[in-house]
Amino acid sequence: MSKKKLLAGVRVVDLTRVLAGPYCTMLLGDLGADVLKIEAPGRGDDTRHWGPPFTESGMSAYFISANRNKRSLTLNLKSDRGIEILKGLIKTADVVVDNFKTGTLERMGISYAEMQSLKPDIIYCTITGFGTTGPDADKPGYDFIVQAMGGLMSLTGPIDDRPYRVGVAISDLLTGLYASNAINAALLHRERHGEGQRIDASLLDSQIATLSYVASNYLNSGEAPTRLGNGHPNIVPYQDFKAKDGYFAFASGNDSQWKKFCATVDKQDWSADDRFATNPQRVKNRTILVPLLEKLFEQKSIAEWLEICEKSGIPAAPINTIDQVFADPQVLARNLIVDGKLTAGDPFKVAGAPYQLNGEGAEIRFPPPALGEHNQEILRSDLGLTEQEIESLQTDGVI
Repeated sequence: MSKKKLLAGVRVVDLTRVLAGPYCTMLLGDLGADVLKIEAPGRGDDTRHWGPPFTESGMSAYFISANRNKRSLTLNLKSDRGIEILKGLIKTADVVVDNFKTGTLERMGISYAEMQSLKPDIIYCTITGFGTTGPDADKPGYDFIVQAMGGLMSLTGPIDDRPYRVGVAISDLLTGLYASNAINAALLHRERHGEGQRIDASLLDSQIATLSYVASNYLNSGEAPTRLGNGHPNIVPYQDFKAKDGYFAFASGNDSQWKKFCATVDKQDWSADDRFATNPQRVKNRTILVPLLEKLFEQKSIAEWLEICEKSGIPAAPINTIDQVFADPQVLARNLIVDGKLTAGDPFKVAGAPYQLNGEGAEIRFPPPALGEHNQEILRSDLGLTEQEIESLQTDGVI
């Protein structure tokens, strides 16, 4: 792909690790930003060690998932020289992102005010568990803890069983997404007005925001929702059902679809029944309607029901395993599997970007980097250090 990237020329100093922060900066890198990933010498990002699986050269699949399109520089931020180098990089940067505990950079002598003295229009984004204010500001943040505290687990899982977390670290990923969106807005504002921004993003804030209509339901009714399994609080029928040979997803999203489905399966009496004719009535009477549907769906196989729904325009889908997902013709047609090679030569695959720009998805300009892979390049070309100075930094444990 040779087209100029939208964020070409934007430099990001990335002081993040694990998932929320790295996912945020990867999204910026996918759009063309030059992302300098700063890591502790010797160990680097925690997720480099989270496996198996690992590639042949020892890179974890977890690390690969959130670190393409970055360059890696090892830097000991507990040393005065390391802080000096970091300040030099901030002078060249447009954006700084960190996900240290609240106040960590300030204790290193790099407050937002200090960043502004180095680069007046800098955009500084912190990603924390609970934000930089409030009684929990100093607590460490983990996705599982935030899913629990933020209400998501109270909504997830079988009706009569324990609550469950979502199967991916969704609070982390959403925070990275929201933070990258705020950074892009700040870049646009700076372009128009010449001002930087201080962005405060957190896992808890992101989780609460993503409660969306569930939060609105509660805030406007005063009634706390309970778990519905795979059911929907505002739409019926909209859940999984068991066919002869397993479960599938079925979604009658409006009254027109419901009426069409009833006609297709010769159950016009259901759509004419006052208890089921409109969605509000179906929601009110779900405990009556759902068992009727369960009896109906048990009579045919998943494939038969999918064919019936396809012909009648009713949304339905198999409940795919991950291997089935990445073999799906639609997934393949959207180029959602991206192949690459690490610098060491190991092949790898990642899920592609969730958008296309002018018909193109994200390009892997840089594969996920080995720890400190770009030390020489960044220090020499970007900061103008000599070979002798770089050797001294290595000897002193600064890089």
